[in-house]
Amino acid sequence: MAGTFGGKKAGALPPGVADFYSDTKSMPSRQMREAAMDAPMGDEQKGEDPTTTKLLERTAELLGKEDALFMPSATMANEIAVAVHCRPGDEMICERASHIVNYEAGGPGLLGGVQTHMVDGNNGMFSSEQLKAALRPKGNLYIPETSLVIVEQTANFGGGAVWPLKQLREVAAVAAEAGIATHMDGARIMNAVVKTGISAEDYAQGYDSVTICFTKGLGCPFGALLVGSEEFIQRAWRFRQLLGGGLRQSGFMAALCLYALDNNVERLADDHRHAAQIASTLEDLPLVENVLPADTNIVIFDISLDGPTAAELADQLLQQGCLVGAFGERRIRIVTHIGVDQEDTDRLCDELKNLLTSR
Repeated sequence: MAGTFGGKKAGALPPGVADFYSDTKSMPSRQMREAAMDAPMGDEQKGEDPTTTKLLERTAELLGKEDALFMPSATMANEIAVAVHCRPGDEMICERASHIVNYEAGGPGLLGGVQTHMVDGNNGMFSSEQLKAALRPKGNLYIPETSLVIVEQTANFGGGAVWPLKQLREVAAVAAEAGIATHMDGARIMNAVVKTGISAEDYAQGYDSVTICFTKGLGCPFGALLVGSEEFIQRAWRFRQLLGGGLRQSGFMAALCLYALDNNVERLADDHRHAAQIASTLEDLPLVENVLPADTNIVIFDISLDGPTAAELADQLLQQGCLVGAFGERRIRIVTHIGVDQEDTDRLCDELKNLLTSR
C-alpha cells in the first residue's frame, strides 16, 4: 500500500521539519561532498574508472564475493538479480511484506517474466520449514519451476527486523539442497552488522548474490552495488546495459560510497538508539497498538480505532514539524537516520505523547 507524506504530495518540506519518513531522505554531509570533488575518474563502462573499481573491490571483499557491479539503485540491483537467476515463467519465493514484492513496481513480472510466491512469515522473515512447503515439485510441466529464493536483511516492513544468522543459513541450505539460487536484498545489511556485530560476509554466506544500498542509513545521494560470482556479475552487466543503467565517469559517485564505508557505518548505532527511544515511548501510549520490535532504525506501529487515522496523525505531526509515513488506514512507519538527531527524536516523542494519549 502506497504511503502518503503526511498530506504533503509534492514540493520541498518547510524549513525545520524533522524528516522521519525514510532513511532515503538522508542527505550527504559537507565532508562527503568534499570527498567526491577530487576523485579520479574514467569510463566505468570500459573499466577505466579507478575510484569505481576501488569501490567494487572493497564491497565484494566486504560481502565475501568475487565481483560487484555499481548500480543507480537497489531496486535495479534486485531486479537484475532476478533476471539473471531466473528464466521467464519461473517462480521466485519471498516474504509477503518484502520490498521487491510491494515497492519495485512489479519489476519481477515485467522485466523478468517471473511469478512470485509469497510466504506469510513473521516480521518480514520466514523459516526453512516454510520455504520447504513453498517449493514447487520438480518435473511437473503444468506448474512454474522455483528458481530463486529472496530474503531481505534487514526486513523493512518487519520493523527493520534482523534475520538471525542461523535462520539465514537454514534457508540457504534448503535452497541449495533443492538446487535453487538465493539472493539477499541487503539494502540495510550494515544496520544488521552494527546491531549484532556479525560481519556482512557472514550474513551473505550461502547467498549467491547480495544487494547493498548506499542511499539509506549510509547517507549517500546515489548508488547501490550488486555482488556475486564473476560469472553472475558478467550477466548482470548485460542486463544493466539493457535497462539503461550503465555509468560513465562514476568516480565522484563511487567516492561518496567509499566515504560512507569509512565514516557512516558505526554511527548507525545512533539511529538504532533513537528508534528504540521512539518505540519505548509508543509502548506506553493508550491509543497505540502492535508496536513491532525496533531491532534497528525502523519503528512501525498501529493506531487503535479510538485514535486518529494514520493520515490524520501524519498531518498533525507535520503541523508540529515532524514528517512520518502513513501506510494504510492505521499503520505508521518512522525511520531514523543521519538527518535526524537527538533533539528531533525528543521532539517527535513529545508530539506522539500529546497526540496519542487521548482523542
